[in-house]
Amino acid sequence: MKEAAKEAVQGVGFDVLVVCGFAFDPHVSEEAKRYGNLTVLAARMNPDLSMGDELLKKTSAGNLFMVFGEPDIRISAADVNGEHQMTVEVKGVDVYDPTTGQIRSSSTDDIACWFIDTDYNGESFFVRHAYFTGGDEPYEKLKRALRAEIDEGAWATLYSTVSRPFAPPETDKIAVKVINHYGDEVLKVFDI
Repeated sequence: MKEAAKEAVQGVGFDVLVVCGFAFDPHVSEEAKRYGNLTVLAARMNPDLSMGDELLKKTSAGNLFMVFGEPDIRISAADVNGEHQMTVEVKGVDVYDPTTGQIRSSSTDDIACWFIDTDYNGESFFVRHAYFTGGDEPYEKLKRALRAEIDEGAWATLYSTVSRPFAPPETDKIAVKVINHYGDEVLKVFDI
């Protein structure tokens, strides 16, 4: 990305650089902000693009490229039973709409699930907390998909936009991954 950004600002001096990939490292969203007036957009390519032409034509009308913004996250700290604890609240996510060229802020109804690595090491994301959100009766859909009864009390702790309390990370970093209903994901790292 650095080399592409250098090339984009030299000579003619482009205003926008679009970097396409099937997946991005977590630090890419921070890296994309470091190039002054050059706007760098990380566009996630739909894995369907790696299929042959015959299969690609039969796929649904999902997005082949998605410029996914950042999740709107609030991190809080409090003392719980004499121990310093933290919570994360996901408030929504921003998505670039290629049909209008605008950033669209979406609510938690557009988020299928979100995960927290409460002790992110900068290399690998480990799901230590998992939550599900969204409207349209996700509890009923999950019961049908699993073909089983689900404990409503357990589901209530997972169907939330606010995490359960957790201890501050030893690595001084947490990471939050948000996935929308199309399977598009974004990962944001926070220094604590």
